Amino acid sequence: MWKRGKHARRPETSAPELCDLCGDTFPAGEAVRGYVADSSSAHPTDERHDGLRRVTACCEAHFGMIREEYGRRPFVDEELWAAKISRVMMSGPPAVPMARLACRTGLHEPDIRRAIAWHNERRRRMDG
Repeated sequence: MWKRGKHARRPETSAPELCDLCGDTFPAGEAVRGYVADSSSAHPTDERHDGLRRVTACCEAHFGMIREEYGRRPFVDEELWAAKISRVMMSGPPAVPMARLACRTGLHEPDIRRAIAWHNERRRRMDG
């Protein structure tokens, strides 16, 4: 019997993709992917992608519908800033002085205060 060497290629068995619109699964090679503007999205490691959400669709038509849906949503700067602050708070010590928070988020202190106020108001509405 022939043995495979450690460098032999194994057949690729990639997991199926899931359409963000209809929820159908399909082969990864058929995916239509792209980015849409979304102020709630802060990339975990690459701040150049903050404010962008990567979406996957099963076809061009569904991708277009997803893009239209996100296009109707308001882009709220304070929401994006709150997401940036959250990323910093989750990746280090829970208490960060304002100056350090500004440095790590790239935001100015007034923007940080606006983001915190936006976040607190949203929490009050959700809790009440």
